[in-house]
Amino acid sequence: MPLIAQLFTVLVFACLSFAARGEKLRIVTEPWAPYVYEEDGKNLGLDYETTAIVFKRLGIEVEWQFLPWKRCLSMLETGQADGALDIFHSDERDAMLLYPIEPLSDVEFVMFYANDRPHPFSKLEELKGLTIGTSPGYLYSPDFRESTLFTREPAPTHEANFGKLLRGRIDLLITDRRVGQHLLDQLNIRDQISENPTVISRQSQYLAVRRNAGMDLLVARFGAELKRFKREPAYAELSARYGAAPVDAAPMSNVSASRKTVEQQESSAQ
Repeated sequence: MPLIAQLFTVLVFACLSFAARGEKLRIVTEPWAPYVYEEDGKNLGLDYETTAIVFKRLGIEVEWQFLPWKRCLSMLETGQADGALDIFHSDERDAMLLYPIEPLSDVEFVMFYANDRPHPFSKLEELKGLTIGTSPGYLYSPDFRESTLFTREPAPTHEANFGKLLRGRIDLLITDRRVGQHLLDQLNIRDQISENPTVISRQSQYLAVRRNAGMDLLVARFGAELKRFKREPAYAELSARYGAAPVDAAPMSNVSASRKTVEQQESSAQ
């Protein structure tokens, strides 16, 4: 068989093997609105809907599970899941996971403050003596995580963190810009809490799959189709619906966007 025919055959089997065996690709994720979440029994979100559209174009059926992030990582490690949505890249995961070249979205971590207790800053050194609300299971950048200038106080949910901020139990909270803006509207507290424009760090989110036979070709096709879709008006409309906005805030001067990033929901951090 000619080489090109062999490659085509492998590609077809790789991308259609799930359908051929009557199986679905098992993807796990944690609700992370507005990127991926459930509402009234319906799966929604910028990254969820983008991924669903790309897989539909590829002819791949997906079985979705919304779970706590630590459970998602455990299922990936034990082979109970084929992939994860909205996962950050880390060198430690390269032995287990494959990532498309094209990311789904970019996360910007910023601080939020109560309007009646503002704490303006442009660098971490200005946060001395403050208490910062964090999320358990997230591993933040070394600069933020290891600083002894301020206290980090976790809350079980993002909603709880905003509640603590309103009651004055914390001075600031850190979360993704879009997530925070989404919650301001969802909790109807936009007139009470504001966003500090300083970007602590940036990171890209991906759909990643386990390293199994043929998955490298599936990832290549997914990445190519994702890149194509992101050039279409339909993606621009989808992104705008979920709060996309031009990036006009520069990252902190002492934080490298390529290295000192905020790692989402790692099992090792509390």
